[in-house]
Amino acid sequence: MTDIIPTPDLPSLPIEDDARRFPVRRIFCIGRNYADHAKEMGAAAEAIFFMKPSDAVTTASRVPYPQASSDLHHEVELVLALGDGGAIMGCAVGVDLTRRDLQGAMKAKGGPWEIGKSFENSAPVGLLRFGPVPERGAISLKVNGVRRQSGDLSEMILPPRRVLSELARYFTLKPGDLVFTGTPAGVGPLQRDDQVKAEIAGLPPLEFTIS
Repeated sequence: MTDIIPTPDLPSLPIEDDARRFPVRRIFCIGRNYADHAKEMGAAAEAIFFMKPSDAVTTASRVPYPQASSDLHHEVELVLALGDGGAIMGCAVGVDLTRRDLQGAMKAKGGPWEIGKSFENSAPVGLLRFGPVPERGAISLKVNGVRRQSGDLSEMILPPRRVLSELARYFTLKPGDLVFTGTPAGVGPLQRDDQVKAEIAGLPPLEFTIS
């Protein structure tokens, strides 16, 4: 029996010092995992989960400004890459791009966040580094050379392994899953031609331009 349409391609991430790539199955995200960010958003410091589709991942150097929005925001995050049994294989720097105006409209209605979070190219991710996950170290983001976000991984309400433990209560974590672990304070708007540089101590930086 054959498929009625061509099998969709899985997006994948490049791996540092490895010719192979990491295919992306699902993307889990955690919101409000840094108290200062929750405060700036006017929300309780209580971690919550949501998801993005795998095709939200992009490694492009130019990321298009999304349709249907006039208020695109940046959120720098530590990203976990999972292998067999949901174990952490490695990690990378990522940015959760958010159509804040659409997210805000959904919040006001008590509706889901997908329209603000789960669009194409909304999850830029840098080079994946295999090895242990850092639980402390500087995390920051600059726009056009000006620092917008800064914090430390140790400020997470739920550190990486606690994030996975909570997720595992609701989902069977599988190889190819990515987990965005939350963002520190300082999120803000992006415009076309803005140059973004996201960094986490000890990991390859992520750089891209909004086009």
